[in-house]
Amino acid sequence: MLSTGLIAVVASLYLGGLFLLAFIIDRRAKRGAAGFINSPVVYTLSLAVYCTSWTFYGAVGSAARTGLEYLTIYLGPTLVLLAWPFLLRKLVRISNAQRITSIADFISARYGKSSSISVLVTLIALIGVTPYIALQLKAVAASFDALGVTQGWEPAGTSTWGLFSDTGFWVAVCMATFVILFGTRNLGADEHHPGIVAAIAFESFVKLFSLGAIAAFALFGLNDGFEDLFARGAANPDVQRLYNFADGFEPRWIATTFLSAAAILCLPRQFQVAVVENADERHLVTASWLFPLYLLLVSLFVIPIAISGMTSLPAGSNPDLFVLNVPLAAGQDGLALFAFIGGLSAATSMVIVASIALAIMISNHLVAPLLLRLPFFGGSESGNFSTTLLIVRRVSIAAILTLGFSYYRLTETSNALASIGLISFAGVAQFLPALIGGIYWRNATKPGATAGLLAGFVLWAYTLLVPSMAGAGWAFIDVNELGLFSQSLLKPSALFGLADWDPLVHGLFWSMSFNVGLYVVVSLMTNASPLERLQSALFVDAFRTGEEGVEGALQRSATTDDLMRLTIRILGPERAQDIFRDYARRQGLRDPLPQPEPALIAHIERQLAGSIGAASARTMISRVAHGETITMDAVISLLDETQQVIRYSRDLEAKSIELERTAEQLREANEQLTKLDEMKDDFLSQVSHELRTPMTSIRSFSEILVSTPDLSDEQARRFISVIQQESERLTRLLDEILELGRLESSHLEWHPEHADATVIFRAAIEAMRGLTQERGISVRDALGDQPIPVEADPDRLKQVCINLLSNAAKYATGPAPVVEISHTAPAGGGGEIEILVRDNGPGIAPVIRGTLFTKFSRGWSQSTAPDDGSGLGLAISKRIMQLMGGDLRLVDTGPDGTCFAICFSLAPPQPN
Repeated sequence: MLSTGLIAVVASLYLGGLFLLAFIIDRRAKRGAAGFINSPVVYTLSLAVYCTSWTFYGAVGSAARTGLEYLTIYLGPTLVLLAWPFLLRKLVRISNAQRITSIADFISARYGKSSSISVLVTLIALIGVTPYIALQLKAVAASFDALGVTQGWEPAGTSTWGLFSDTGFWVAVCMATFVILFGTRNLGADEHHPGIVAAIAFESFVKLFSLGAIAAFALFGLNDGFEDLFARGAANPDVQRLYNFADGFEPRWIATTFLSAAAILCLPRQFQVAVVENADERHLVTASWLFPLYLLLVSLFVIPIAISGMTSLPAGSNPDLFVLNVPLAAGQDGLALFAFIGGLSAATSMVIVASIALAIMISNHLVAPLLLRLPFFGGSESGNFSTTLLIVRRVSIAAILTLGFSYYRLTETSNALASIGLISFAGVAQFLPALIGGIYWRNATKPGATAGLLAGFVLWAYTLLVPSMAGAGWAFIDVNELGLFSQSLLKPSALFGLADWDPLVHGLFWSMSFNVGLYVVVSLMTNASPLERLQSALFVDAFRTGEEGVEGALQRSATTDDLMRLTIRILGPERAQDIFRDYARRQGLRDPLPQPEPALIAHIERQLAGSIGAASARTMISRVAHGETITMDAVISLLDETQQVIRYSRDLEAKSIELERTAEQLREANEQLTKLDEMKDDFLSQVSHELRTPMTSIRSFSEILVSTPDLSDEQARRFISVIQQESERLTRLLDEILELGRLESSHLEWHPEHADATVIFRAAIEAMRGLTQERGISVRDALGDQPIPVEADPDRLKQVCINLLSNAAKYATGPAPVVEISHTAPAGGGGEIEILVRDNGPGIAPVIRGTLFTKFSRGWSQSTAPDDGSGLGLAISKRIMQLMGGDLRLVDTGPDGTCFAICFSLAPPQPN
């Protein structure tokens, strides 16, 4: 057992170290020597403020009570971080452009910089987060008492208000001091807090390493690794649910996943570190994988600790304190002390950031609007608002910690830490519809957001907060048991008769249903003001519209002197002078004071909004600016022009893509034409060669006959025979060219008649019998015995078949050359039929298959057989079949042969 004094000294030294770290980083940041703080790793570790004492202690307790449900607390944030390009990136972009200071400021700015919405969001946040702050105080006090006094936990102050002997009190005091010293050093809430961020990042590392050390001890100190751990767990029935997904899956899992996803966005502290403290959007890329990895490690560390606690500690031990009691029971006091420091880190980091965020919201949206109504601060000449606002924030921090401590003392509940945390999660989740709808739905309105927030908050408080207070015996006991006005239908735990639901699922269902429903319905029934429509365009189109693009719509006028005095009062003289000097340089002036213009007023308003919030900044500017705040026509015109530019840009992009596609098609067509031109040149060259060869033979033998009178009769007859053969060859070539020309112009005479195709094709086979026998080619007739009736010109159909048989015989060059002619039977006895002519040659080269039936194609086979044709046969045959209502196709080709199909329609049978 450790002494209370030792624990207090170690905790004090640790908190003092955090003070020192924050102080050093702040000093270095002022000198510009703390650039390493602005890194994606530090940013990611600051996001781990999500892992509070609820995670450090409560996750283990949740795993021991409800099994794998605790994983949903880490699944929700993981899903949000994985979707960072669509959500977090947009939130950061808007916040930087609008100089957002908090989630209340964000929602207020979206809905017309409404002060009423900012007040509502601030109150909901304050009430919703108070139980969570109380949870941190409870966790630290419980762990301190467990480590130094007893093995269990008794609520501090159960008999008396022993205020100064309460551990939670001193924890609250230390935290309040730390936040006041380092969280309110500057008025600019949008300015980063490097000292705080560094301390939070360091604490995130400490709590991860501490939890990992306890898990490692549970695995290898109390057990012999995972196998031994799970073997012991398997013998304990209560442990089975920890690693059995088939048991215990409930709608509550979906609810807790949703709540944890909403919390990473809507908790004021998470919005502060994820959005307001983000100095570079690119940090989100690293955080999108590193933060889920951090959560994965935490979730893995939980299971060994939970199983070891359930198997090695006495029955009835508090699961929330397994992290401490597991090493304590094994006599590892030093490790238990390290675990206490990890839990202290988890609690202090949450309270520090939550206090800063809530203090900014309270000062900007609750106190500042009231102070601005007073003559002392509302006038243009008097009142140091900057100093006053810093004092307000410091008082607010003390009040927030006091409120959290009071809730912790008054409830004195033994509820599980996880259940308290989920109540807070459900409370801040009411911001989600207005937040997400505001950046994606252009038609969302201020009345819709207000109605949704009010309804959701009231139902959350009634269905979740009231039962929590009643369970602690503090308030609302009768309402919780009997219902409002003693009506059973109005019982908080069974609202409108919806009984037997898990309390968390029940409360979340009613609060979010009314919230979303009223948000949508009221928004559809109401119209947005001009300023709302302007802000809507800025938020929804954040990646396409800049703030500078709408300044022309803000028609206001003010003197430079009035704007300067106002800025000095809020931001101080040094910062005010820097702002005005920079703007004068943008105008191209050497004078430190810029020329007054509407854009300058909008710029100053954004700078003030970074310190006092959008709504308060608008109020302050309205004191010195004159004229219309916004011109409806200017806004509508601007938005219309913006949308037209967007549509025009999209049209240009579509046309550019279309032109690229057309250009590609033209390139392909040009390549095809180039190939055809080359084939035409080859064809003309071949035709010239073919014409010249017989003409040369005819001329040569004619000259011999004329110039040699003493030729014998036998020689003369032989020469005349050669002249005759070459003349016939020349005539055939000319006939083919003329025939193709007539076919293409459809001037060829046709003599269609009813005929039997088998008779025609067999006649073609017989006509080719001499050639095939001479070349040793076997011709297989597989046409069958059934007639194939057609309406065609028999001579032309026979010509096509002879051409295909001739080609097949020419290129059937295998060791056993075969040509086969067959047909495909039409379905049902009618329709189209195909006559197939197949050889077993080497096939057709792929490069010329596309131009096989053109009139310029020659040498289509891959074989080495001589190609003595004109290259017109297939073109003529295809055109003949097309004119007869059929077709000629290449069916198959490859190393095993080539198959062509003569396609035509069957003719109806002739009546007898």
